[in-house]
Amino acid sequence: MSERILVVDDEDIIRESLSFILRKEKYEVEEAANGKIAFEMLKDSSFDLVITDLEMPVMKGIELLDEIRKINLQTNTIVITAYGSMETAIAALRSGASDYILKPVEFDELLIKVKKLFEVRDLHLENRILRRELQRDYDYTNIIGKSQAIAQIFDMIKAVADTDSTVLISGNSGTGKELVAKALHYNSKRANKPFIALNCGAISENLIESELFGHKKGAFTGAISDKDGFIKAAEGGTLFLDEISEMPPQLQVKLLRAIQEKEYTPVGTTVSLPVNVRFIASTNRNLMEYVNQGKFREDLFYRLNVVDIHLPSLKEREGDISLLADFFLDKYRKQMNKNIKGISNDAMRALMNHEWKGEIRELENVIERAVIFCNEDFINVKNLPAQFQSDTEPSDYSPSGSLDESVKRFEKEIITRALEANEFNKEKTADTLQVGLSTLYRKMKELDIQI
Repeated sequence: MSERILVVDDEDIIRESLSFILRKEKYEVEEAANGKIAFEMLKDSSFDLVITDLEMPVMKGIELLDEIRKINLQTNTIVITAYGSMETAIAALRSGASDYILKPVEFDELLIKVKKLFEVRDLHLENRILRRELQRDYDYTNIIGKSQAIAQIFDMIKAVADTDSTVLISGNSGTGKELVAKALHYNSKRANKPFIALNCGAISENLIESELFGHKKGAFTGAISDKDGFIKAAEGGTLFLDEISEMPPQLQVKLLRAIQEKEYTPVGTTVSLPVNVRFIASTNRNLMEYVNQGKFREDLFYRLNVVDIHLPSLKEREGDISLLADFFLDKYRKQMNKNIKGISNDAMRALMNHEWKGEIRELENVIERAVIFCNEDFINVKNLPAQFQSDTEPSDYSPSGSLDESVKRFEKEIITRALEANEFNKEKTADTLQVGLSTLYRKMKELDIQI
């Protein structure tokens, strides 16, 4: 669909000439002989661009700009003004005009300005769409899990996201600490600004100060030009300091000053610059132990630990393993265009019994591998890595949880097996288990069995 342009000018020759040139470029063009007519047209229809003279009878161009701003902030405007009326053109720009062009109008110049305006508009639209996609992808409700442990994480994210308080996210490697950091950022008032992540353990001790704070030319050997640091790059947004326990002690005091005093000094200069970022840090270590051992500054620990979000391991949220496995299965079967219906009961039991030392990241990798090797309707144990084969073998009974929890796990396994055997036909499954259909639905809801 071509862009719609409204040309407004009381001089017929100018109005008609502009319309002719624009139509040749495949734009959809309409005309108005003065501002009042244009205003009535704008109330009844929308235009992507209005090109208007400033000096017109009935309603001047400046008045029309004010009305356009009230009607639709998305409409771009170009004003036409005489060479000696630059003050009027400047006033028009202050009133919201996108650009101006001088009389006599150079058609090539006008077409360039029109094209540029639409390109900028499309870029802004694309950016808004991408920001909405990011916000949707990192909405805390999209973090997978229904366990009590993960529900508490949702509550904390919801409570702290729209504040500027520093947050310390702790948990084992692979539990999703960066995902939580992004959820905090993209659900905050800083969501339209940058999210910058710095892995403190991945940069050498000699370079991390320069990477974080930036440096001036000549500050050290190899500093051939000025360089902005991560704090500058995150201006207005969020700086995520991953593996904060690995930050060198001499740099910790400078970070504390940046957080506390809201200013920092690039390497090689004495000029302090303001800090306008929200700090979020993460660690897979026990930072309190590091403090006791003298490896981490106590004052920095308490400054970072205003809000502590501890991510549970999969061992603490076993009930979420099946949900996560199904989520990753759906992700990779779409990527690989495979028609895999689900995960077999034996394979799921192997996943549930496995000790996930690599946490969620390991689980995702296992499911991705299984999708690669699976050529049947369901992922089976044979599609899993070798260490999972023993997870399905019977072992001596060892108590785990209360009797009620054990009974629920057993019921869930029996119902899931019956559903698979009956190709997920609930009526047949109810007959097989010799229960009513309503009872089956109730049990599936109670045990969180999703098909």
